[in-house]
Amino acid sequence: MNRIIWADDEIDLLTPYIIYLKDKGYEVLTATNGQDAIELCDNNKVDILFLDENMPGLSGLETLQEVKAAHPELPVVMITKSEEEQIMEQAIGEKIADYLIKPVNPSQILMCLKKHVHQRAIVSEHTNRGYREEFSDITYMIDTAETPEEWMAVHRTLTRWDLELQDVDSSMRDMLTMQRQAAEAAFAKYIIRHYEDWFRQPETRPLMSPDLFKRVIFPRLDNAEKLFFVVIDNFRYDQWKIIQPLISELFTITDESLYTSILPTATQYARNAIFSGLMPLQIQQMFPDLWVEEEDEEGKNLNEKDLIKTQLDRFRKHYEYSYFKVNESDFCEKITKQFRSLKTPLNVVVLNFIDMLSHSRTESKMMRELCNDEAAYRSLTLSWFKHSPTYNMFKRIAELGYTVILTTDHGTVRVQNPVQIIGDKNTNTNLRYKVGKALNCTAKNTFEITRPEQVGLPCPNVSSSYIFCTANEFFAYPNNFNYYAQYYRDTFQHGGISMEEMLIPLVIMDPK
Repeated sequence: MNRIIWADDEIDLLTPYIIYLKDKGYEVLTATNGQDAIELCDNNKVDILFLDENMPGLSGLETLQEVKAAHPELPVVMITKSEEEQIMEQAIGEKIADYLIKPVNPSQILMCLKKHVHQRAIVSEHTNRGYREEFSDITYMIDTAETPEEWMAVHRTLTRWDLELQDVDSSMRDMLTMQRQAAEAAFAKYIIRHYEDWFRQPETRPLMSPDLFKRVIFPRLDNAEKLFFVVIDNFRYDQWKIIQPLISELFTITDESLYTSILPTATQYARNAIFSGLMPLQIQQMFPDLWVEEEDEEGKNLNEKDLIKTQLDRFRKHYEYSYFKVNESDFCEKITKQFRSLKTPLNVVVLNFIDMLSHSRTESKMMRELCNDEAAYRSLTLSWFKHSPTYNMFKRIAELGYTVILTTDHGTVRVQNPVQIIGDKNTNTNLRYKVGKALNCTAKNTFEITRPEQVGLPCPNVSSSYIFCTANEFFAYPNNFNYYAQYYRDTFQHGGISMEEMLIPLVIMDPK
């Protein structure tokens, strides 16, 4: 039974309200002064306090201050005859839950209770019911999806429900997890069937990594727009949705879409493809000095600025551009200060925080505990964006009047199921894809590309092939298999085939 405290020096006049609430199943404790109300709050488990503003002795506002100091989480509804703005502002400043003007009616009181006592249960039931009602429609979407656009709709829908169900007491989360798993399995089969066709018949493929400059950025530059192109590494669609409310304070979102990362969904391939406008094999052939092989020790993304220039030159775009890569918050502050003096129409910023987050989630025990599921992973993303210099960077960009194109090179997936693979000593170390000679994997759901050149991928050796994990699987070698399976299970990885890795956000926004 929910318990209410109602404090009013004319409590006898409120008897009809108290009877009404008791008939509705509430227990009502009454007080005629502030001190008694405080003692009732201290000595009882209470769900809400209705507090008269004008009482003898301690006033309602004074009582409110003491109650909030001792019980900051208790919802307090201030009830008063006064409509003075100053009193309202003072009460709101003390973080009241609601404010009612006398005379109040029973429906107002009941609405306050539903809003501040029962809201979570009501929202939970409504959300559960909504997902149950849409479950069959989503299953149909998954079963019939046969185009990239239809799979993007599936991904958007599942992500929307994932976000809605994460904050409520939901009996539907397990069902959503199973539906997501079914969708990922079906999506992987779709990619396996069609990926190579996209390169044999380029007109059939969706917007992909090498297409972003040509189809999204160049048309806007040609239209004399000033742009910031911001690439957040390892940035998933659900992470975008979690920071969108903060971004919307600064920008008007004019277009929110998804595009498709190339395989492997890894920085060396996907991000270099974005900046060069070429598939990795073309980069290797045309600009061998700018391509870094899998076995090379140097960083795989050191040549991004030069790759941007090769694309501008190739398309005869004579635009000046700036390029910034942010790995540390201090550097983010420094480059933000430089923005005011920028004269270039195109400004490229790469933010690596999410990439560092996913790697630290793998390597740090503390981070594993802080980031133990998808909701926690999103929460850390929001905390980073809100409290790091990144938010101020976007604020400065908005103040300067630039259009922002925000995207990523690929997403990540939380891996759970290890599969054994055998390869030679030169096989790469990524957990979601392998490239090498004589790869041997017994898993049924992997995707092997035996002729990499047909999908624009370099071939380290004549007999090299690529093999990709799908859904939530990851590769582990037979030696110490159980150790590595345990170590990497539930970490966030990238490189393979999943909606989270391949169907990624592309957002265009104008400053407000």
